Amino acid sequence: MGSYAFYVYGSYGLAALVTIAVTLWTWADGCARQKELAALEAAGIRRRSARPKDGE
Repeated sequence: MGSYAFYVYGSYGLAALVTIAVTLWTWADGCARQKELAALEAAGIRRRSARPKDGE
């Protein structure tokens, strides 16, 4: 296994980096979308799926 260890560990390392990168990217994008939604709701724009408040 000595000659293959570099490739095996390298593959696992690359897979781990890609997984971490995609996780961080997804988390950051989710935070950005939440900020956009908050800004839209603050401007009075509501989601169609949101229930109207009493009197609206």
